[in-house]
Amino acid sequence: MTVPAELTAWASSEATSLLAAILASPTRMVATLAAAIGVGLVIAASFVRTMVPLRWLAVGSDAALLVFGSLQPSPITLVLAATLLPINVFRAVEVTRLTRRVARAQADADLTGLWLKPYMKQRKLKAGQTLFSKGEPARWLYLLVDGEMELADIGKPLEAGRIFGEIALFSPSGLRTHTVRCITNCSVLEIHERTVKQLYYQNPAFGFHLIELLAARLSTDVERAEARRSVDDGATGHQIA
Repeated sequence: MTVPAELTAWASSEATSLLAAILASPTRMVATLAAAIGVGLVIAASFVRTMVPLRWLAVGSDAALLVFGSLQPSPITLVLAATLLPINVFRAVEVTRLTRRVARAQADADLTGLWLKPYMKQRKLKAGQTLFSKGEPARWLYLLVDGEMELADIGKPLEAGRIFGEIALFSPSGLRTHTVRCITNCSVLEIHERTVKQLYYQNPAFGFHLIELLAARLSTDVERAEARRSVDDGATGHQIA
């Protein structure tokens, strides 16, 4: 029982002496506060799940530890903080800019067809003409400017102003999944797959737009498959009955 009591008394005495030494020097007070803030920000950073606050918390922690290393002084802490601070500032600014670009891209996804036009060339087709057939190799992405087109094999019309033909460009086979035919005289804009893939990697707005198109197409195909299955099940049940 004596040892813990003596240990407690010693720890209390040391803590009191350290606190007195800190309070006696404004420089040590600032250094200690900076150290506490730096450590606190490091702990806070371990709980965040997204990159932007993580980077900015690291910047704050480095700045606080830089102050501590300068005032204490602590050469190791000073060198480490001075090295990490510019790196974390650069990365924080970079990820913040990227986040803003992505947000703008999501907001501007519906305008993709407008800024895509300078990369495309015009092509005119007559009523009844087939733009591409199911099973053909895919080399172009299209935008219907005017006229009426349809997916001939399933009888689905295509909306003017919408991009189409994207599925085959990203599918493993690289083959068209539908046949597109003109109902009336049509005007389309086309862009080669090489340019499409370059824009996909370079421009988030175009990437988001393609993802939306692919997701919508997938949902439509799933709904069509479920409807066909329901019809087949109904027909089978009727035959059994």
